[in-house]
Amino acid sequence: MNLYPLALRLEGRPVLVVGGGAVATRRMPALLASGARVQIVSPVLTPALQAYVDAGRLTWREGRFEPSDLDGAWLVQVAVDDPAAAAQVSVAAEERRVFCVRADDRDAATAWTPAVTRQGQITVAVTDGGDRRNAMALRDLIAAALENNELLSHRAERGQVFLVGSGPGDPELITVKGRRLLNRAEVVVADRLVPGMLLDELRPDVELVDAAKIPYGPSAAQEEINRILVERAQAGKFVVRLKGGDPFVFGRGGEEVLACAKAGVPVTVVPGVTSSIAAPALAGIPVTHRGVAHEFTVVSGHVPPESEQSLVDWAALARLRGTLVIMMGLKNLPKIAERLLAEGRAADTPAAVVQEGSTSSQRVLRSTLGEVAKATAAAGLRPPAVVVIGDVVPVLG
Repeated sequence: MNLYPLALRLEGRPVLVVGGGAVATRRMPALLASGARVQIVSPVLTPALQAYVDAGRLTWREGRFEPSDLDGAWLVQVAVDDPAAAAQVSVAAEERRVFCVRADDRDAATAWTPAVTRQGQITVAVTDGGDRRNAMALRDLIAAALENNELLSHRAERGQVFLVGSGPGDPELITVKGRRLLNRAEVVVADRLVPGMLLDELRPDVELVDAAKIPYGPSAAQEEINRILVERAQAGKFVVRLKGGDPFVFGRGGEEVLACAKAGVPVTVVPGVTSSIAAPALAGIPVTHRGVAHEFTVVSGHVPPESEQSLVDWAALARLRGTLVIMMGLKNLPKIAERLLAEGRAADTPAAVVQEGSTSSQRVLRSTLGEVAKATAAAGLRPPAVVVIGDVVPVLG
């Protein structure tokens, strides 16, 4: 069978989906992303499809397929496991010259959905004579090749900065988009907390700027980082600013965005997995739990509570019943615990400290608010570490 490949432009055009089960749920995101006006016909819907309907992203006619449902459609996708019902759709589609995708019978279909990989504006679709597994295997090989192909660093992506969060420390916890951009980078400006293995995988020709080694004070160092980002981008380079965790969670990413914007340099932000949630999770501590905590608050502890520079309302935090997560607070933990106790938080409130969460050096200490500072010092825990205070600490054991 010789296929004629096409890329359909479905934006604003009616597409019919027959069936409201698991197959339709899998097919729906790509259809909606294409901008198609999707109508679904089915007696029932999965919760995910119902959510699309509730959000106004597609329309639903409750009931079984009728040939008139195809009137005006450009494409129909049949996602039912009843061969007779699927055949009825095929017949009606053939009469109306509407291409029909059949999930139940590829041979009876007039169109196939290929195995697809997308890299930015590039879409690659693979078919293999009906052998879906071969097509998917080849798709995966192509996807891997595209991720590592510097030729895909399009001119449109050069001359700008990508602000990428690298996650809490495990190199596998960077997002797919973040890793793809890192593979294409010509200049990488990296923080101290960035996973070292990510930097080890950079191409030899990539300029690596270690932000931790810029020989200035904290404020001047940030100004120098901003200058480097702007200078390299204005020189037409593909610049990735790689930051630990998430760029906007105590990462000063906002300052870098403002500096680039002032210089007219475009910035794309790629969020990262923040250690404020990931480190507790990997230590077996959910920051929220049904019936235990309906809220969690993340604060910086890099300045002591009594400092005029502190913007944290410690008295308000002491009154909360939820989870308190403290970042960069190990040095000031004795004063923070003392302040929370003085403001009324119970001394027996469960507490934990997670050092270097997600890495091979992860350590976890469990204690109480009244004892956590002393226990942390005795155990020799060191930064970076996340402190968790609240009844969620012992929930999972």
